[in-house]
Amino acid sequence: MLDEFNTWLGATPLSLLIQKVLWIIPTVQTVHILAISAVLASMAMFDLRLLGLVGTRHSIVSLSRRFMPWLWGSLIVLAVSGSILIIGEPKRALGNSVFLAKMCLLAAAILLTLGFQIILKRDLAGGNTDLASPHFAAAKIVGLLSLVLWVGIAVAGRLIAYTG
Repeated sequence: MLDEFNTWLGATPLSLLIQKVLWIIPTVQTVHILAISAVLASMAMFDLRLLGLVGTRHSIVSLSRRFMPWLWGSLIVLAVSGSILIIGEPKRALGNSVFLAKMCLLAAAILLTLGFQIILKRDLAGGNTDLASPHFAAAKIVGLLSLVLWVGIAVAGRLIAYTG
């Protein structure tokens, strides 16, 4: 069934256009890689702060306000550019187990980040500004897990070109 879908998608006018216009895929890949860089830089700074390794003179809240807009904006760019790449070369991505692993890691990373942001906003709205409290001890675990997930996403994304 997936093969039939890939064959259908690869034969659509949009897919054929993406395949035939030589500059589209390299341009979209470049945009995709730049957006990945923005995501990884934003999350690395935020996660390393959660771990207490960098930026300790800045609060977690201030770094969240500084880096999360970059994360969410870049994720939108990644979704659009990734969709274009999939439409242009559906068999390369959709039939690849590494691509599936990347999407699972991405879903986990997004859920983890959203969950942490919701908790952070709730606690701040409730007047808790002491981010060193025992409640926030789990922040280090979140930071480490998030860092591992985002690096895993980047590695899996790169491996797609060499597998399947």
